[in-house]
Amino acid sequence: MKTSLGTKRKETGGVGASFLRVTEIFHSIQGESTWSGAPCTFVRLTGCPLRCVWCDTAYAFHGGEKLPLDAILERVREIGCPLVEITGGEPLIHQGAFSLTAKLLEEGFTVLIETSGSEDISSLDPSAHVIMDLKCPGSGESSRNRWDNLPHLNDRDEVKFVLSDRTDYEWSRSVIHERSLDARVNEGSLRALLMSAVWGSTGPSLEELAKWILEDGLPVRLQTQLHKHIWEPTRRGV
Repeated sequence: MKTSLGTKRKETGGVGASFLRVTEIFHSIQGESTWSGAPCTFVRLTGCPLRCVWCDTAYAFHGGEKLPLDAILERVREIGCPLVEITGGEPLIHQGAFSLTAKLLEEGFTVLIETSGSEDISSLDPSAHVIMDLKCPGSGESSRNRWDNLPHLNDRDEVKFVLSDRTDYEWSRSVIHERSLDARVNEGSLRALLMSAVWGSTGPSLEELAKWILEDGLPVRLQTQLHKHIWEPTRRGV
């Protein structure tokens, strides 16, 4: 399967890794992306090279349990949900994440990869659905955006912007136009562009963000973190 810009993702990921360091595996409702609202099994891997100022999963930076890939697969099978997300932390710092993705796909699961955009996605199995952040200036990590990932995104994939203020919105709007992401969504070669506000009092309100999007006619999807509306926002494993 070729990407929209004619670049094929490699069919296999990293080899040789037989285990992963896992923070948690749990069954919940998908809270973000175009998959929001769907039951989903989450495999949260440990470790991240970024330190976004608004990060809500800092507990996944360290620790975790070293698990063989077979043990992870068995747990996912036991849960029995057809939709699986591999997340973090930053999952793609782990060689075994590529192997786990391929194995899950081989078993017929639909696999989402939630990534910060700082790591190379080109070796991911092309049947996975990538949900990739582009870090805005307010995150403190916009210098870590790996722009050469963009050509590897295809019509399964989504790009997410998390906004802390109006400056982040204007930066995102510029990126969408300058990188032709709006054109790719309109032509169907990119699944979606997502915009959300940092949770809590530091980010723009949903009403403000909706107003900005409508005024500019951006082809984006406004999203909120649904799981934080269902459960207490700091609760783990949901």
